[in-house]
Amino acid sequence: MTLTDAQVSIVKSTAPVLKQHGEAITTVFYHDLITENPSLKNIFSLTSQATGAQPRALAQAVLAYATYIDNLSALSEAVARIAHKHVSLQVEPAQYAIVGQYLIQAIGKVLGDAATPEIVDAWTAAYGVLAKVFIGVEGGMYEENEKKDHWKGWRKFRIARKVEESSSISSFYLRPVDGVTLPKYLPGQYVSVQVAVPQLGYLQSRQYSLSEAPKEGGMEEYRISVKREEGETGAPGLVSNLLHGMQEGEEVEVSHPQGEFFLDPADASKEGVPAVLISVGVGATPMMAILKSLLQENVKRRPVSWIHASKSSSTQPFGEEVRRIVKEHPEQVSAHVFLKTVSGTDQAGVHYDFADTRMDLTKLDGERDLHLADKRTEYYICGPETFMVEIRKVLVGLGVDKSKVHLELFATGFVADE
Repeated sequence: MTLTDAQVSIVKSTAPVLKQHGEAITTVFYHDLITENPSLKNIFSLTSQATGAQPRALAQAVLAYATYIDNLSALSEAVARIAHKHVSLQVEPAQYAIVGQYLIQAIGKVLGDAATPEIVDAWTAAYGVLAKVFIGVEGGMYEENEKKDHWKGWRKFRIARKVEESSSISSFYLRPVDGVTLPKYLPGQYVSVQVAVPQLGYLQSRQYSLSEAPKEGGMEEYRISVKREEGETGAPGLVSNLLHGMQEGEEVEVSHPQGEFFLDPADASKEGVPAVLISVGVGATPMMAILKSLLQENVKRRPVSWIHASKSSSTQPFGEEVRRIVKEHPEQVSAHVFLKTVSGTDQAGVHYDFADTRMDLTKLDGERDLHLADKRTEYYICGPETFMVEIRKVLVGLGVDKSKVHLELFATGFVADE
């Protein structure tokens, strides 16, 4: 299916309408889609439905598509991010037709008579083009996972070990029930973990960063580090709380590692290029995988700056592990910790560097800590979306090229300043 020039013009002309009514359209879309196709509750996050996060994300994505429909290359990063998540969730090609049907139906319901036959036809064609793009990209990923790693669909994993990393974060060491060696992934990538939620009667999946460095020759287990989420608007994290209540020996389902946020330690062209790892709270999880990957043998040496903020030392994950790494690699790794609240047992220069403050990059040495003088420096950021966008703005304000700043975005919509 292709779009005519007239249809492209019509879709672009609807951008202002979508900006005004987009969230109403996507809210109706999800309500009707899930009500009439309850099996899809196994795919969509019901917590994100309850908080409105998913309709907002989709509304942003639809608006962006309408805006850039004549320049889809501008959406390449977002398409890759969404495709990785879809593959992680095992989205099937046939489901695109169902989604398209209900999306066009929702446009008609919300816009009423304003949804002329020409607008409906144009958006039907536009959706078909976009669906074809995603089906193609995701099909390539599924094929690679199956051919290269012999991994198709969900696999059962057993919780081999459960280790407390902080007062709210625990690491889960997951081993495949079938005993087949696990493939190597790129540090920074994530897996989807699927569990049954008894109170809902459906399966739910969430994405968790792999928090251990991948190893050559395959692995016996994966490590994820999960925060027990209190949630928002009275909707606590369903999956995170279920996981924290599980014991060693219990089983979950896991999909193949995915994600476009990663650092490739095998890239010889990056030898000597500083890597600045910036995180807050549980955002440290992919950074641990990246940090430890850069310290492995046969990896080109790169200076690493670990910059982290937590509410307190009790909520800070991997504190002892990072201090040990810095002690063992003082010429390569430096660490800088911001704590919002300091206790009587916390020692300045040991447990934290800056107290009673949120992360403030201006408090750091621009050359020594942020490597601003080296224009090759790469910055990796993980935390809440608002935090990541703000830190990126600060870095750009300090002279960093925006292309050197990488954000870990689990959301499938678009973010401010993207």
